[in-house]
Amino acid sequence: MYIEQAYKGDNTTWKVILTVLISTGIFIANFVMLYFMSPEEMEMTYEMMKSMPPMLNLVLNLAPFVVLILLLILMVVFLHQRSFTSLTTARKKIDLSRVAFAAGLIIVLTLALFAIGYYMAPEDVAWNFKPLKFTILVIISLILFPFQIGFEEYLFRGYLMQQIGIVVKNRWFPLILTSVLFGLMHSANPEVAEMGFITMIFYIGFGLLMGIMTLMDDGIELALGFHLGNNLMAALLITSDWSALQTDAMFKNTAESASEGVLQELIFTVLITFPVVLFVLAKKYKWTNWKERLTGKVYPPIPQEAFLDVESDSSLIEGKSQNLDSHV
Repeated sequence: MYIEQAYKGDNTTWKVILTVLISTGIFIANFVMLYFMSPEEMEMTYEMMKSMPPMLNLVLNLAPFVVLILLLILMVVFLHQRSFTSLTTARKKIDLSRVAFAAGLIIVLTLALFAIGYYMAPEDVAWNFKPLKFTILVIISLILFPFQIGFEEYLFRGYLMQQIGIVVKNRWFPLILTSVLFGLMHSANPEVAEMGFITMIFYIGFGLLMGIMTLMDDGIELALGFHLGNNLMAALLITSDWSALQTDAMFKNTAESASEGVLQELIFTVLITFPVVLFVLAKKYKWTNWKERLTGKVYPPIPQEAFLDVESDSSLIEGKSQNLDSHV
């Protein structure tokens, strides 16, 4: 199954450590910066980001992921001597139809929930559509977001989940740990500073959702599509002055700060929307055996020599049996 794909490569300790350090370096740097910066310095940093043109801000935030995902893939393929497919799925080939379905699912859900929210409280949202800027935003988003979400999924639900899984020999621990790490990675986002650390419920919950998809479906295709659709909607549909993505989206939240209603929406998403998503995917892809897939053991493959020994023993027993028959 998916975690066991890691056994197909060279998992020498120093290679794993090197890959983790290089691929997570940007997040480690963010944590160090966050730890040493005072609240005033953080506020100045956020204000500086807000003062940038939204398009430039978006490009500067997403461009580093182009290099990071290429580095991660190169290290897996050449350093660990594994195929790109084994990092993606336990299937023989990558299923792009799963990516498309998951992306479409979250886009439809997001648009439906936004329409309901807009109908109930239109005063909180302003029309922000500028045709030229929006067109450029769509082009940049379609080019750069696949690299950003690709890196996060291949790192957390791919490389780290697989490597941690073959070390601890179970599925539940890498599922929980990678979800928490994914949440902590977003702790420097402006939303967290604005609404408080309780916002981490959403980020960790999102990571948990992606992890469950991956383990139940034996691949990260659904997580890739869902994450991509989610981030595209976050950039293209609605923006705000206190969100991580400052863009020329179609709508803008007019509140000067994150309201209690926004926090309630996040909790609603984790407790209601995410389970609905899992229900739909489970029905479509006929997921079964949830307990084993999410909490079961991880077993290393049986060495080929063991099969040869069994065949040899079987031949020996068969030979002795035939010899005995001849004497009889």
